[in-house]
Amino acid sequence: MKIGRTTLSATLALALVACGGGGGGSNAPPTQGGPTPTPTPTTAACAISEQIDFADRVLDEWYLFPNLLDNSANAASFSDVQSFLDARVAPARAQSFDKGFTFATSIQAENDLINSGASAGFGIRLAYDTVNNRVFLLEAFENANGFAAGMDRGTELLAIGTSSANLQTISSLMASGGPQAVVNALGPSNAGVSRVIRFAQLGGNVIETTVTKTDFALDPISDRYGTLILDDGGKKVGYLNLRTFIVSDAADQLRAAFGEFGREGVTELILDLRYNGGGLVSVADTMGDLMGQGRVGQLWSETVLRASKSSENSSELFENEVNAIQPTKIAVIGTRSTASASELVTNSMIPYVGNGMALIGSNTSGKPVGQFGFDLAACDLRVRAVTFQTLNADGNGEYFTGLASVMPNTCRADDDITKAFGDPTEDSIRVALDFLGGRTCAAPISGGAGQTAQSVGGREVLQPTRPNAAQYEIPGLY
Repeated sequence: MKIGRTTLSATLALALVACGGGGGGSNAPPTQGGPTPTPTPTTAACAISEQIDFADRVLDEWYLFPNLLDNSANAASFSDVQSFLDARVAPARAQSFDKGFTFATSIQAENDLINSGASAGFGIRLAYDTVNNRVFLLEAFENANGFAAGMDRGTELLAIGTSSANLQTISSLMASGGPQAVVNALGPSNAGVSRVIRFAQLGGNVIETTVTKTDFALDPISDRYGTLILDDGGKKVGYLNLRTFIVSDAADQLRAAFGEFGREGVTELILDLRYNGGGLVSVADTMGDLMGQGRVGQLWSETVLRASKSSENSSELFENEVNAIQPTKIAVIGTRSTASASELVTNSMIPYVGNGMALIGSNTSGKPVGQFGFDLAACDLRVRAVTFQTLNADGNGEYFTGLASVMPNTCRADDDITKAFGDPTEDSIRVALDFLGGRTCAAPISGGAGQTAQSVGGREVLQPTRPNAAQYEIPGLY
């Protein structure tokens, strides 16, 4: 039974009609689902002042932490919506309650991403070595040109240029302008943009070739390694690598994955969410239902809004899914890029699996909050504002410093990009199997407030200063 997940009041909509905003509280699915409206094309009359006024009204009415808004921010002093939002939520950000979670994006771009996984780029996810300033692929999407050119997990980028004649080495880019210089060299996320890229594959083979950005569909669960049955000394362990919750098709892909687990009699799971920045609450709820065999009607999670919006609070109960299983042990692989819906799923399973759960790898982002989307359709503007917090069946949801603080067990492990996802010898998967098998667990994970959300071991996700809709949900995507 799903109660009130997308219910929004008409107050904001009425206010915006009065100010000529042309939009209101939208049907945009909550993130941490339903179809979203088709935006009206941007017009020349859509002034920045109008957009900032809209964002201001959203925060005043809906922001989860109203006492942590900077009311001294002068709208007239800002030339873009994101800068204004950053200033308004600065007090909450300073206390780690809103670590970049409130942002402005394109309605059309986000709708396309949600509805079909549409994105434009090379189809690679990048991170950089914070000590040696080297840039590596964390993963490659199979239906995009980066993978077709020979790039995959563990590939190192060596140089980038618009032609072979003006290649710039990664080391020179990092020395001159840091990570943003590499971002700039990769070019805009538009189909048709080409770059000559020199890269080294695992094993040392160096390739220099032209790679063109194209429109491609993000696949939430890889056909190569997304769903596997691992043999651990004769015991079958289900391995699931979920890249993102933001694409609505992830729900059906999860159903197929758990159908396979059920047919194989799997009761122990490895959920590899190491780069999963979250996405749709509706997909997270489906994933919970698929682990809820025998729990239909019991509480999965609670959604709590600010006091003035308490009438919008809701409860989510386990629903029947024909492919559901009842896992007895779950090892969740996480990093600093594990956030939002990934953490919601993990936290919500703690009351039901208890000591059979462990966080493997490193501490997670710490995002027990989610956003509603508010649309100013005439400007193709969606404001994603932090509006609710999620709690599990025990009423717990205060993991702003990361899941390590609430998990029954934690086991530190490396993110070994020299090994393929699903490889039992990859360090995080190996440690996960050790936990599930009752073998010695690695040292516990330490973590605390103030640690960055995008750190992956000794690497930082390569993220532009102003991410596009896909990069907000899938950090490091190019």
